[in-house]
Order: sequence, then structure tokens, then C-alpha cells
Amino acid sequence: MAAPALPQVQFSEEFVEVDGFRVRYRQAGSGEPLVCLHGANGLRLSRAHELLAQQYRIIALEAPGFGQSTVNERSRNMQDLAQTIGAALDALGIDRFSLWGFSFGGRLALWLAIQQPERVQALVLAAPGAILPDNLQPARSPEERLRRVFAHPERQPAQPPIPADVAAKQQAFVERVMTPLRDEELEERMRDLNVPTLVLFGTKDGVIPPEMGRRDREIMPNCNLTYVYDAAHAVDADRPEAFASVVTDFLTRHAQFVV
Repeated sequence: MAAPALPQVQFSEEFVEVDGFRVRYRQAGSGEPLVCLHGANGLRLSRAHELLAQQYRIIALEAPGFGQSTVNERSRNMQDLAQTIGAALDALGIDRFSLWGFSFGGRLALWLAIQQPERVQALVLAAPGAILPDNLQPARSPEERLRRVFAHPERQPAQPPIPADVAAKQQAFVERVMTPLRDEELEERMRDLNVPTLVLFGTKDGVIPPEMGRRDREIMPNCNLTYVYDAAHAVDADRPEAFASVVTDFLTRHAQFVV
């Protein structure tokens, strides 16, 4: 017998004024809050967000400097950006929450958790841009980037192209706040972060080498590492059911979760 279809999830679009920014966010679901921080390409929602919204209140924040927001020249680095995200959650009345960061959002989530560990119940880092190899090479074409991000790009729903001016604005912002790529201060602070943490990498990740997850696990005192088979960088989009299942189990059981 086929599994019953889940009801369609509708994400609202809302805004919150904080730190001089108008921060856009998408939310759906109810229950304990799960805050989602996006990658360098901007805010996107996957099937995994919909699945997790069956159990959690999903709040997917768009960092200032992305999407239709104005150029962000105020955030000097990721620490500043994390403080703004924390202030946005204050304005939304969200005191305690679980935190999911993807790629660029993984580094941002780590800084937020380092700054305010008492607020973060659990931390999910999907292909985090935290500890990066020195020889990280950018994709040479849009087609190559697509293959690096998705193991099966043909399975992904069609998305409208990002306008050229928005893409250029986002890229310039990411390059500025992600410098240096190897953040020694972040790595040192990660050693003292005792928040229950799950790091996930797709086995076919073509953006960040999956073996970097072992380094995350080695230096973080309360870190679990899981590899998702047949997924690339966007592990939640490539394998949404597997991703949502593992994340739900981890958020429920923390260190006792079973893969």
C-alpha cells in the first residue's frame, strides 16, 4: 500500500524590521521553531522544508544583502551578520530554537550559535562552509555549478533565474564576508561550542569535499556526522525524504539518534 500523500505546505512571506534592515522570511508549520539559514545562492525552499514543516515551525530567513534587499554594506563580516539574525529572532519573539544552516548559512549558523549558545537547542549543518580546504575551486560555468550542487538536477523543480544584478550583488557580498575562506578564529571557537550538532554531507558533493565533515566532527565536542548517499551539495534538495528523516530523528533524540 502506498504511503498517504502529505498535505501541501504553504509558506507565507513576511518581513521584520531590525538593525536598519527589512529582513524577509518564509514560514510554515507549527511546533518547536526550526530556523533555516540559506546558502550563497540565496533563500530557496526544498521538499525537505515542507516535510519538516509537518512537525516544526519552519522560519527560513533571508540574510540582508540577498534577494531583493538593498546592498548590505553595514555587515562587516559573518559575526556582524549573525548578530543581525539573532536580533531578527528577538523581534519575532523566538527565544529558543533549533538552527539549520546550509553551506554559507552553515558558517553563519555557527557564528550565531557561538554568540548565543544558550538559545540554540540543536544545530544542523548541511554541507557547511565552515572549515574549507585551501584549494577550493569555483565552478567554471553555470552547467558545472549545477552538477556540483545537485546529483540529479533533472529532478529539481524549475526555478526562475536569478536576475543578473541580484546575482552580482549576492556574489560580491558573499566574497566580502567569507574572507578569509579559512577562518582560524571560527575554527578555534568551534572547539568550545557544546551545542548538540549534526553535520550532513552528500556523498557526491562537488562544492565542498565531503571529507571536510570529519574535520568538523574532530574539533566540535558534541558533533555527529552523517553522509547521505546519492546526494550532492544541496543534500536537502537531492534527498529530501532522507534528509528530513535524519534531521527529525536528531532533533528529537540529539546524541541518541540512530541513522
